[in-house]
Amino acid sequence: EVQLVESGGGLVQAGGSLRLSCAASGFTFDDIYAIGWFRQAPGKEREGLSCISPSDGRTDYANSVKGRFTITSDNAKNTVYLQLTSLKPEDTAVYTCAYRIGRCGVMLQMPSMADTWGQGTQVTVSS
Repeated sequence: EVQLVESGGGLVQAGGSLRLSCAASGFTFDDIYAIGWFRQAPGKEREGLSCISPSDGRTDYANSVKGRFTITSDNAKNTVYLQLTSLKPEDTAVYTCAYRIGRCGVMLQMPSMADTWGQGTQVTVSS
């Protein structure tokens, strides 16, 4: 069973940074798979932020976070990170990682393509 556990969220002032982690287990890491990060603020739709295919390092970003957020993977630790910088109050949301078999594809635009979701971690940015 695939399991994803997020951590690293918290309260930060505007302009600050956070690093979110998504620890994955329950599948063979030699397989081709993708991990994506999404967020959902109260009253808003889920938004795809970034995705990585750890087998080849390919990444994808939503235009809204390009230049501010960076996704990386540590295959030895089976963990994917999302570095958040220059945070704004509008970045406040629950951030969740998701897994899918295969590459990122259009998972950021179509979250339904994800196979497994984590439980999320809250990020709150104060002004």
